[in-house]
Amino acid sequence: MVEGHGTTRRGSNPRLEADPVIDIPPTPPGDARPGVKLPGAGTSSFLFLLFPFLSHPSDAAGGGGASSSSSTVTTALIIGAWYLSNIGVLLLNKYLLSIYGYRYPIFLTTLHMLACSAYSAAAVRWLRLVPLQSVSSRRQLLKIAALSAIFCFSVVCGNTSLRYLPVSFNQAIGATTPFFTAVFSLLITCRRESATVYLALLPVVLGIVLASNSEPLFHLFGFLVCVGSTAGRALKSVVQGILLTSDAERLNSMNLLMYMAPMAAAILLPLSLWSEGDVVAATAAKAADDPRLLLLLFANATVAYLVNLTNFLVTKHTSALTLQVLGNAKAAAAAAVSVLIFRNPVTVMGITGFAITIVGVILYSEAKKRSKSHSSSSS
Repeated sequence: MVEGHGTTRRGSNPRLEADPVIDIPPTPPGDARPGVKLPGAGTSSFLFLLFPFLSHPSDAAGGGGASSSSSTVTTALIIGAWYLSNIGVLLLNKYLLSIYGYRYPIFLTTLHMLACSAYSAAAVRWLRLVPLQSVSSRRQLLKIAALSAIFCFSVVCGNTSLRYLPVSFNQAIGATTPFFTAVFSLLITCRRESATVYLALLPVVLGIVLASNSEPLFHLFGFLVCVGSTAGRALKSVVQGILLTSDAERLNSMNLLMYMAPMAAAILLPLSLWSEGDVVAATAAKAADDPRLLLLLFANATVAYLVNLTNFLVTKHTSALTLQVLGNAKAAAAAAVSVLIFRNPVTVMGITGFAITIVGVILYSEAKKRSKSHSSSSS
């Protein structure tokens, strides 16, 4: 599984952001891109924010024509693919690890990384979806290796937690990423936020406490490794902001994944063989008994890569604020779909706690945006 919680905010300080996947460099804001209009105030702006693929009234006045319609449809399809891939990889991981009986989360993550290595190399080197960026020095390579180690820890913990926790609770815990980002930013970079930003994090913590206390399928080990996965994502975001700071070293998400994935696979494969036994032979034996396993593993690894690809494309085609809203809605949608499919029990208090956490994340995002605007105006 490749991380699908949280979102990437473009043009902001990567030290303070919860990086859901990988850092993506700034792109022009919505009003600087052809065919994109900034939403105004009122109901239409709210709808445009929630559903960026809807045409804004000003588009019609501006006479966007067929080109605008084509761009709108493309954006809608990309957002749909992003939702499907993020929810799909969660459900497939849950099915394989918890229901099907494939008890090898580390090896499963290794397969994800091998698939990401192959697909990202094809996308960058052959299809040239983005310009190829080379690693310029041994120092930069070591920095990428350090990020790969944190990446491995986070993804393995996230996959392992799905053996013990329902997807809905997993997503509720994952929504607390901004809290850990703020903590690591303070501890590592000594960067203090405004009091408003820290106050906005209180609902994030309160919501997950309520959800945990009322979760019918609560499992302590699963809870701890899921918290570890969430903290790992936040730590990677902060460390990435420290290590890859210069323009010469900063890589876009597709190139960074192309270099990180093989390193991650090289770390995970020996760890899997050591901790999970002869997992290759066990997988071959299971596949001989049920050939569907090979199809499930291939589909799972492919969708894991699509999470990264669609995250990059969504970031390219929408604004940072829209991406944040879509990310919060995605977590709620994944939780709802998992409950419908796996029929895991939920409580009113658990749903309330999840909702409070999501509201806290939205308040945190708004507080960060205002704090940044205030700092820019003061400068």
